[in-house]
Amino acid sequence: MGTDRILDGRLKIRHLVLVTAIADEGTLVRAAESLHISQPVVTRGLREVEDVLGVPLFERLPRGVVPTEYGYPFIERARSVLAELRTAGEEVLLLQSGQLGTVTVGTHLAGSNLLLPRAIAGLKAEHPKLTVVVREGTPDTLQQLLLAGDLDLTVGRLSSTVPVRLEQERLHQEPIRLVARSGHLVHDRPRVSLSDLVTFPWIFPVAQTALRAELEAVFFHEGLPLPANRVECTSMLTLRNLLVSTDVIAALPMFIAVDDAALRILPTPLSSIRRSVGVTLPKDRAPSAAAAVLLTHLRHEGARLAELEREYARSEPRSHG
Repeated sequence: MGTDRILDGRLKIRHLVLVTAIADEGTLVRAAESLHISQPVVTRGLREVEDVLGVPLFERLPRGVVPTEYGYPFIERARSVLAELRTAGEEVLLLQSGQLGTVTVGTHLAGSNLLLPRAIAGLKAEHPKLTVVVREGTPDTLQQLLLAGDLDLTVGRLSSTVPVRLEQERLHQEPIRLVARSGHLVHDRPRVSLSDLVTFPWIFPVAQTALRAELEAVFFHEGLPLPANRVECTSMLTLRNLLVSTDVIAALPMFIAVDDAALRILPTPLSSIRRSVGVTLPKDRAPSAAAAVLLTHLRHEGARLAELEREYARSEPRSHG
């Protein structure tokens, strides 16, 4: 099949809507109901798409349909095209009304502590009518929302691998440090090794996160067991409340503690753990006007944080690692 068959006018936008609806609903009947059309119309429309492409997009099963090996990539691209068209329509309406619009950004703990709030503050000072929607989630969930067009970009710790349709841009690098509340008795000790801390209660990231794997590697390298008394948590509100009200120890991005008077960094090396913080964007979708403005502020704040990190590293005692 040549690309001319895709672009010769036989493939319509309604076909893309139809195919994504079938994929979402899992049956032709439910797809018809969601689109408020009859099942014969859905069947005929699907046949038209498959005739244009020359391949089956769905495998018919007794209780529904599933995408074929040809269907999966076509459906993903169809979602991207529809997302772009929705964005284009929204931008036209907003430009007609003299507004810049809305940017939807995804984030998780490793990116939401300083970079994103500072960028949003700068953005709102410049464009008070621009709406920023922040959605929090795990990195894998945010990647899927980004691919589906439900997010403009994500901010946070960069992943070692991302889907081929996404690209990452590093904005700054921030070390992970061990933290306890300011009045914690551990601060009275002149030197604190990791083995000295194992008996304290800890807050650990949940399993299957990058930071959890890195912490486990540090304990393994030191020949130490993981702390037996621990809470596993990714909620920053819960984590901070436990930190300031109990004697727990946690590994956090450095600036969370630097920016919080109730917390203090422990002089215990974790030099093997550093995180690259940045943005993740779709390769095949140009940023909207609103997203482009936020991206500019993120880059500006990322450069400022990178300089602050260098200053902190120069002033920090060498024993901190």
